[in-house]
Formats: sequence, C-alpha cells, structure tokens
Amino acid sequence: MSQLRQQFIEFSVSAGVLRFGEFVTKAGRHSPYFFNAGLFNDGARLGKLADFYAQTLIDSGVGFDMLFGPAYKGITLASATAVALAAKGRNVPFAYNRKEAKDHGEGGTIVGAKLEGRVVIIDDVISAGTSVRESVQLIRDQGATPCAVLIALDRMEKSGAEGALSQLSAVQEVEQSYGMPVIPIANLNDLFAYLSGPGASTELARFKPAVAAYRERYGVNKAPML
Repeated sequence: MSQLRQQFIEFSVSAGVLRFGEFVTKAGRHSPYFFNAGLFNDGARLGKLADFYAQTLIDSGVGFDMLFGPAYKGITLASATAVALAAKGRNVPFAYNRKEAKDHGEGGTIVGAKLEGRVVIIDDVISAGTSVRESVQLIRDQGATPCAVLIALDRMEKSGAEGALSQLSAVQEVEQSYGMPVIPIANLNDLFAYLSGPGASTELARFKPAVAAYRERYGVNKAPML
C-alpha cells in the first residue's frame, strides 16, 4: 500500500467516515465495513479530502482539461478538488449538473465552466454506475470527452444481486463500458492491508477476519484495464 493510500485510510477512520461493524449495503449485503463520504462535512476534512483527490489524479498521469461533479455529492467534491489542484499549480475549470433544468437565468442543467476537452468525473464511490452513465451522456452531449472517473474508495466487489452476481465489479463494468479508467484514492485491498498493519488498533484489527471473508465471497481481482 502506498503512503498516500495508507494516509487516506487512516484519515477516513479518524474522521469516522470509514467504520467497522455490521452494515447492510444498497445491494442488501451484510458488510463488515461502511464508507460514508458525506461525513467529510467540515472545512478541514473537506480540504484534506480534496487534497487526496487532487494528488491521486496528478499521480495517475491521466491527461485532463477540467472536472465534472455529478449532483449531488460530486458538486462539492469537484469544486473542492479544483481548489486543491490550483494550490498544486494546476488551475483547471469545473462544472456540475442540476437534477432539474432551470428555466430562468442562465437556464439548463449544467452549472459552471463550459464542458469541453477531456473531462474527469469526480464522485465518492461507484455502486450501480448510474451516476457515471448519466454524467458520461451529459458530457458527450456537450461535445466533450469523459476521460476518467475519480473516486474515493473502490470496494472491489462483484456487482449485481445475490444469486446473480456479475464476475465484474461496478468499477470494472464502468471501465469496460466506457473505455476509460476509474481511479480510486484507495480500495478494499488497501483497507485490508491497513487492518493487517501496525496502524490499526486492536479494536479495529479484530474485524480483519470478517473483511477477509467478505472479500472472499464478493471480491473481484483487479486487473489492469486494456
């Protein structure tokens, strides 16, 4: 696990965003951990989160011209990441969408900079891929090119309902469907490595077997995108 990924996991745990216990996911699975990016809810936490997003994007080597944040969580994430990128010497525009079109003022569903060039979509996680699909369509409709998706955590688990599991994760399905990379700040393997390392308290380390069992049941192998 890279130092950046380790720091992000530690930060998420300390902020109460990454928690361990018994949780039910949107897919109805009983998960031993839960990640709620909505709890990065003050200036200091959001600023630090945005710095992780910005550094991860820079380190990825992906060429991009601007950022796009899908409503609603992506709005804050894209704007904060744009600020963090500017602080690192990379000033790029950003835009986001409304859920409903505005029929007065500037009108339309897109707010912010004009969508053009290579656009990075920024969100917290990818569950069913619905947000990405809608974002890709919006970006293409404006004549721009979606070039990557930047997320906080890749759960690296098979998509679909119990009994009808895909052999691909939601992230892998997005990569294959749109031919662009999904770039996570960290993933399930990083989370497991954290629980296995010296940074985890005894209280947290006891969840390692449950996370291992969950990964064995629902996990996918993350292969490089062709």
